[in-house]
Amino acid sequence: MDKNENVCVCHRVSLGKIQSYIVREEPKVASQLSNCLDSGTSCGWCIPFLKKLHKLHSEGMEMDLNIDHEKYTERRDAYKQRKCTHEDADG
Repeated sequence: MDKNENVCVCHRVSLGKIQSYIVREEPKVASQLSNCLDSGTSCGWCIPFLKKLHKLHSEGMEMDLNIDHEKYTERRDAYKQRKCTHEDADG
């Protein structure tokens, strides 16, 4: 996923914005990422991905989701229509 592509599609919060927020604010828990332009506060699809970014940063690793954005948004649409789960996101 490119830094300019949205992790939180509902609120149009890009990967780059989330990465910058994490580095700048050092949130103690992933739920504090909702303070970054309300990410994760609507449909809920991005919450596991926000948690992953938080965990990667906490472990000193590169904050990358390693998923194609087109596939990400397709699965998010299916999730909203209740045709897939979060577990289907990495496949």
